Amino acid sequence: MRRLLLCTLIGAIGAAPATGNEGKPPFNVIPDFISGDIQQTWYDGQTDDLLTAGLGADGLASATPPAFDDALNPTPAELRRLAIYNNYRALVDTAPGGGYGTFFGPTVGVDGNGLIAGEEFLALMTVPGHTVPVTAMVQVPDSFDPRRPCMVTAPSSGSRGVYGAIGTAGEWGLKKGCAVVYTDKGTGTGAHNLVTNSTQRIDGTLTTTDDESVLFRASLDDAARADFNSQWPDRFAYKHAHSGVNPEADWGTHVLQSIEFGFYVLNEKYGRELGNGERLMTIKPRNTLVIASSVSNGGGASVRAAEQDDRGLIDGVAVSEPNINPQVDDSFTIRQGNGPVISGHSRSLLDYTTALAVYQGCANQAPAIRDVAPFNSVFNPPAIGENICDSLASKGLVSGITTEERATDALRILNEDFGIQPEQNLLAPVHFGLSVAQGISMTYANAYGQAGVEDRVCSLSLAATDGTGAVVPLAPSQEAALFSASNGIPPSAGVNVVNDNALGQPTHLAMSASASTGQQDYGLDALLCLRSLVQGEDVATGNPLEGADVVLADAIDQGIEAIRASGDLQGKPAVFVTGRADAILPINHTSRPYLALNQRVEGDSSGLRYYEILNAHHLDVLNGLPGVAERYVPLHHYYFQALDLVYEHLTEGRSLPPSQVVRTVPRGDITTALSETNVPDIQDQPPESDLIVFADNQLNIPD
Repeated sequence: MRRLLLCTLIGAIGAAPATGNEGKPPFNVIPDFISGDIQQTWYDGQTDDLLTAGLGADGLASATPPAFDDALNPTPAELRRLAIYNNYRALVDTAPGGGYGTFFGPTVGVDGNGLIAGEEFLALMTVPGHTVPVTAMVQVPDSFDPRRPCMVTAPSSGSRGVYGAIGTAGEWGLKKGCAVVYTDKGTGTGAHNLVTNSTQRIDGTLTTTDDESVLFRASLDDAARADFNSQWPDRFAYKHAHSGVNPEADWGTHVLQSIEFGFYVLNEKYGRELGNGERLMTIKPRNTLVIASSVSNGGGASVRAAEQDDRGLIDGVAVSEPNINPQVDDSFTIRQGNGPVISGHSRSLLDYTTALAVYQGCANQAPAIRDVAPFNSVFNPPAIGENICDSLASKGLVSGITTEERATDALRILNEDFGIQPEQNLLAPVHFGLSVAQGISMTYANAYGQAGVEDRVCSLSLAATDGTGAVVPLAPSQEAALFSASNGIPPSAGVNVVNDNALGQPTHLAMSASASTGQQDYGLDALLCLRSLVQGEDVATGNPLEGADVVLADAIDQGIEAIRASGDLQGKPAVFVTGRADAILPINHTSRPYLALNQRVEGDSSGLRYYEILNAHHLDVLNGLPGVAERYVPLHHYYFQALDLVYEHLTEGRSLPPSQVVRTVPRGDITTALSETNVPDIQDQPPESDLIVFADNQLNIPD
């Protein structure tokens, strides 16, 4: 093998993909979708490693992030270390007492301090039909056993970069001795500064050149970029939002390609040498255990890969809180306990998220949650909430005379009209305060519509802002760290969503006043514009859209249809775990209808099991905060159980437990450490009252 320690480059010359199928070339060759060079680095497991970047479990738990020696010129190793630190902590609660170091974490179930030696292979790949690069990475721990090869997929959650699943699928797979194959799914930071023309290379460092290892650069020539900058200075283009493609439509392909890349790497390391410089492909799908995994967007990507896997690359699926948009099937309904029958399920991510962006700011002031939801008054000033309610009322979108009445109606609209479970209400305010729905709405409207940065969909753009909300240049030290600090979807790492049509001047969306209302209402005009593009009509007037908005709305609709999941897992054993209180990906539009659709499509041949976890939600990292820690348990713990169950099913023949509700017990006090009593195991034989059952075209979920 062409192998040296510490960042040896392997030339990537086009060749046929190495799939290991009959009729394919018997020699292992670099897949033809790999572009440029493959960066290869070995980590000794002492000074640096695959899982913690040398920080160990204590370093990941530390509130002090690793620093750069030169803040303006960080090295690739420094950028990688901070990226791993930030991505791990973004998904895993590392606060004392929350389960870190006891139920999960680098040291749990293994000897030592959690540092894992091995090799890391990093490359860019492309998808047929467009040239926007996608990052792929393979980590092979030194504990990998080529006699019992295994592989776990780890597409990034959210819009994160390639290290976005390091603390989820990455940790489980590396500790199990499996190769872990990652991809950023065509998202990732990829932040292009349109003034300086700087952007990130694959190693995170900045460049202004047309380097082949650049993650993303907006498709504007110098003249077009200069013209844009003259009107809208100091803006950024982001890869997920502004690449001009709909990356989500290819997420399944990205995962399948990452698996092929993984087989290439494993055979370069372990394939039998033939003596002529070539290696026989001895590690292949038929003798390698492959589990498609990850959480959130990454989980959705792995599910899509399993649906599209027509070459037998994937053996099983284990995902948590997957962002999956199932095809709409009106033939079945969903019902929780004796609650209302839900027929309006399977709304798309952009549909329910734009609704949250529009109504949640007002709903935060409803008496049912106003003084109960954690951090509500901190993140959502009541005066702004009142303004949002007033603006919605002036447009006829909520009813009532007082703010309380209007807020109660806004909450009713979300719960009843949009099928958002009441269990999700308490966490929705903190998500709104963090601009989760707002940032997702802006990013996905652009992506589904395949818009460029120059299109400024709904007059929204991305830039740094000052204390008044005005656009300013991003500090050079912040830009130098974007690869490591950004989650790929502003607001993040100093870059915010800007309302270019705000009253007075372009302003940070959260601080902006709408021109139509004249008051600070979180730029409601812009959010209503996004909502109108999804609904296909002006939501405030009911009038048809006009001009370019019609074209864009049609493009967005087509983009949404392109990402719909079929429900056909081809009989693969699969486990979904989802928290009932998920306030980002509502369960009536994701996991629940996917399970029902799968039952409709596969029937008795289905291998899917669904475990709905009570008192669990989407962002475990919030569990380290007072007001949240007392009420919720880590879904991450059950994600690892899901992986264990699928692994044991595939290797030992253990039956997967039936679909069920798991009844957890919150800690009740942040000073009380999480114990086994709080997080009971998924049961092999749960009581009938806990079973989730699909019968007579209805999915029945116990209370």
